Amino acid sequence: MAYNPNKQLKMYYSIKEVAEMFDVTETLLRYWEKEFPNIKPRKSGRNIRQYTKEDIEEVRKVYLLVKEKGMTLDGARKTLKANGEVTQNTAEIVDRLKEVREELVAIKKELDQLV
Repeated sequence: MAYNPNKQLKMYYSIKEVAEMFDVTETLLRYWEKEFPNIKPRKSGRNIRQYTKEDIEEVRKVYLLVKEKGMTLDGARKTLKANGEVTQNTAEIVDRLKEVREELVAIKKELDQLV
């Protein structure tokens, strides 16, 4: 997943930018928008979706549950409804662990070059 929660976010992102962040299709984002009421990007006059930081966080939660944990949409919906804050904390922990892993891989590569 290319999404970096520590990166400074601009005010609005296009559906294309959000799809690239999570390596999913724009069609999937539109589908999730219908299935998860918390994902509600605003639409400009020409019906162009504009995602805020909050919308992106909601997409990240769904991505974590559906794509990374393999939950069904119904299971993800129930989990988000039951314990959204726990899901948010889990998503943050997963992101941090991925960062640590990347750092460790980089250190290993440097050590391998010394040998």
